[in-house]
Amino acid sequence: MAIWVCGEALIDKITSGGQLREIPGGGPANTAHALARLELASEFIGGLSSDAYGQMMREQFTAAGVGLRFTPTHELPTCTANVTIAADGSASYHFIIDGTATFAYDEKSLPRINRDEVDALYFGTLAAIVEPGASVLFEWMKSAVGKVPIIFDPNIRPTVLGDRERYQASVARFLQIADVVKASSEDIAWLYPEMHEFEVAKSWLAHGVQLVVITRGEKGLVGITSDHVIEVPGIEVDVVDTVGAGDTVGAILAEGIVTHGLERALAAELSHILHRAVQASAITCSRQGAQPPYKKEL
Repeated sequence: MAIWVCGEALIDKITSGGQLREIPGGGPANTAHALARLELASEFIGGLSSDAYGQMMREQFTAAGVGLRFTPTHELPTCTANVTIAADGSASYHFIIDGTATFAYDEKSLPRINRDEVDALYFGTLAAIVEPGASVLFEWMKSAVGKVPIIFDPNIRPTVLGDRERYQASVARFLQIADVVKASSEDIAWLYPEMHEFEVAKSWLAHGVQLVVITRGEKGLVGITSDHVIEVPGIEVDVVDTVGAGDTVGAILAEGIVTHGLERALAAELSHILHRAVQASAITCSRQGAQPPYKKEL
């Protein structure tokens, strides 16, 4: 079973308690690492720089067991994110994006999608809105429709694209091809401030999405299909920070889909998958930085 994760790998410059740490991050990269800890074969599809940050991330991907067959090296700098951790553990981000290797997607380096090599695609965060890469990836992923499940995590970043209507259009484009969408309550509230999150989920299902998972922080999450609404409460934990928690949920969703098949994952196994996702994200929140659990911890 193989999962291809498409998106950005960048460097988080995290300020907490007066200390600055520089660690590899990016939502899709975090998900790829989480999948590796779940002992699933994964390939990261993105751009890495030849600079020191890029070399560090390449080494960490390789050490973790994440494949990089489709990740070229570019003579451009690495994207960085200045991350501030609040007293409640929540994180805010400011990105340095323009002219970086992180978003230098090229259709020539993207692999042919066929069921013999890949069981699911996972995509999202900044790669869905930073052009021209977002359009390159959209055209490429269209070839996966009907072949393998596509999981989309918009992971809204208003500091990068503050125009709400343009952001809505970007999300709507990828809803056309997604089978599963994961988003936080905060994502939905910013994107559609006049709508209840269940209304938004219903509208996404109307686009053809088969499962919407809404994460609610310490309140847990909810999974919504055309037949089911399953709410799972959060697990009480001493929160160190929330970095990577949502990315961990995404990895558990991908795990469930490739393990059980999309049809069973959306029906008989859905409650189990969602409870496992809450457990995994709670463990991530109990650690500093994006440190998802290993399979043996779940």
